[in-house]
Amino acid sequence: MKKLGFLLLAVLCFFACARPELPDTLIVIHKGEMESLDPVYSYDGVTHGMLINVYDTLLKFNGSSLTELLPSISIQVPTVQNGLLSTDGLMYTFPIRKGVKFHDGMELTPEDVRYSLMRFLLSDISGGPSSLLLEPILGISSTRNTQGEIIVDFKDVEKAIRVEGDNVVITLKRPFAPFLSILARWSYIVSKSWAVNRGAWDGSEKTWKDFNNFAKDSSPFFQESNGTGPFKITRWDIAGKTLMLSANENYFAGAPQLKTIFMRTVEEPSTVRLMLETGDADVAEVSPKFINQLKGNKHVTLYDNLPRLRTDPVLFFTRDINMDANPDVGSGRLDGQGIPANFFDDIDLRKAFLYAFDYDGFLNQSMEGRGQRAIGPAPQGLVPQDDSFKRYEFNLKKAEEHFKKAWGGQVWEKGFKFTITYNTSGEMRQIAAEILKRNVEKLNPKFQIDLRGVTWPAFLEKTAKHQMPIWARGWVADFADAHNFYFPFLHSQGRYALSQGYKNPQVDTLIEQAVAQTNPQERNALYKQVHNLMYEDAMQLYTVHPTGLWAMRSNVKGFTDNPVYMGIYYYPIYKIPS
Repeated sequence: MKKLGFLLLAVLCFFACARPELPDTLIVIHKGEMESLDPVYSYDGVTHGMLINVYDTLLKFNGSSLTELLPSISIQVPTVQNGLLSTDGLMYTFPIRKGVKFHDGMELTPEDVRYSLMRFLLSDISGGPSSLLLEPILGISSTRNTQGEIIVDFKDVEKAIRVEGDNVVITLKRPFAPFLSILARWSYIVSKSWAVNRGAWDGSEKTWKDFNNFAKDSSPFFQESNGTGPFKITRWDIAGKTLMLSANENYFAGAPQLKTIFMRTVEEPSTVRLMLETGDADVAEVSPKFINQLKGNKHVTLYDNLPRLRTDPVLFFTRDINMDANPDVGSGRLDGQGIPANFFDDIDLRKAFLYAFDYDGFLNQSMEGRGQRAIGPAPQGLVPQDDSFKRYEFNLKKAEEHFKKAWGGQVWEKGFKFTITYNTSGEMRQIAAEILKRNVEKLNPKFQIDLRGVTWPAFLEKTAKHQMPIWARGWVADFADAHNFYFPFLHSQGRYALSQGYKNPQVDTLIEQAVAQTNPQERNALYKQVHNLMYEDAMQLYTVHPTGLWAMRSNVKGFTDNPVYMGIYYYPIYKIPS
């Protein structure tokens, strides 16, 4: 306990005092906050950008490639040619590497891999990442139905994920084209014995339901970890928004050159810039508005316009707003001083908001052209989008026409008042909300929109409770495939569709057909149908697909960007004397 106290003091002093030159220490500044360190719970980019350094996966990406995979905990990448993938595309065999040790010194076994995959599937936290493996392996997106009842037979999971000697064998319900890409990102391997000894699921059929959709702080992985990756978590100071990683000197591929990494949340963009300029930070996500200032600094290197599989910001409508103690809905009635729970059920109202946004102005002025206009969930590189893909344009005349039709004319006559919410570190999300507010309010003096920025944990909580009438958020791909955009945004069991209360059975069917289709032209034709149905439903306001920007001190070397990681893989990084 005394040792941890000294460690915390050292961390606080490190950030409070002038930083000495430390050649094997990296200070990383990011915007968002971590919610939980459990790989099956968190689903945000900051957390998983860190966890890729703590937990190994069965496979990994080769450098910046989105398609080329390399062995990791599996010593081979399954293919039909090497006999590890069945010709029907259903059975994958993974020979497990020997001699790999967890951070606590225990040796990894095939049973650890099996347990990790099963725990990822069966924990199924509401709004969590379990659907990424549930869908290809079991053919479902949740272990529960809409009433919250368990619909999974444990024996099906046992059959789907098996240990055969030194191999782990996974059998899918149907061919699923991006399956290996998903495993390269989401097959985090934890120690079964470590987890069970600390009160996690014991791996049995008898107890698994007790750990389905568990409470965040009930997990032994909430603040601790035990992976096999190149770095281990030494401490997470939640109140101080600081996390410390230390090198795994026994890493199977060799010890990393960096010995310590401090990751810290700093939300104020100007503070981030100053920390980079003074050397109090080595790596940071910086606001594009500071690019010109940083370009003149010989001690800072900018990695700008990096390709991203990202759609952000998007403005979402909630169809059935939770009115319980909700400050975002005003009076709670359509009386000019609030809105009712089903306010956004009206399609004319939703279309009015979509016509009221200045898409080109936002991209070219607020984003300074750093990105591509978004007309739907997936970036152009994943789904080629021609003129037959319908899109909304900025048109205040059409916006006014739809506002006058909404709620049988009551919206225009009475007006409304409600709040648009964004997370406090989401600068572009705030600007997008401001643009929408300004354009809508100029149409009718009875239209009143408030804006509110909340912390990331509070934002996630409000989303889960369906409290926000309109909210701004974005999406960074979990894997490099169009399905990973269309499913979470538009499928009724997808993350955002669930949060909005959006369901279109025809859209669901088309998305399910597209992911099983291997012909690119036929897939694109299916996604076009989905896109145009989405256009008619008008449930989401898409703005841009932004590019990426990292700023680093010039003595930081070895950086390789891969859009799928949502963060930086620190293993190849090192520092030279400045």
